[in-house]
Amino acid sequence: MTMDSSGADGGGREGPGGGPPPTGSQWYDADAGPLVRPYAMTGGRTRPGPSNVRFDLIALVVVDDDPPGAAEEAVLGPEHRALLALCRSETQSVAELAADADLPVGVVRVLLGDLLESGFVRVSRPVPPAQLPDERILREVIDGLRAL
Repeated sequence: MTMDSSGADGGGREGPGGGPPPTGSQWYDADAGPLVRPYAMTGGRTRPGPSNVRFDLIALVVVDDDPPGAAEEAVLGPEHRALLALCRSETQSVAELAADADLPVGVVRVLLGDLLESGFVRVSRPVPPAQLPDERILREVIDGLRAL
């Protein structure tokens, strides 16, 4: 095991020539875990599936009532399964899933596209806020209140 100049464990990695790592380089130790780039999680894709479904940040994601079997789920990647686990606990928005899974929103959108096309999840838009009534109606209400 090697130590860098600050006394921290260098994770057993050495620089060129067997000495300490070069100054200014950043080495990851075993506790940091694997470093996976977002494009590796999505297979280089930036759009969610061939249907190009658009997932708004506030779109709600829920596990489908009749999802494919456990055999199909076993084929999914770890990120897909993590999103499914989060959706099973409660209905969540795309933004909440990205935050809870600690993944970029773009990656979550692509992964959700895979899950949607495979039949694992359903996506719905939240009920939009009620439209404001016509200004004429508001004036009539105000006039009626003043008349009281």
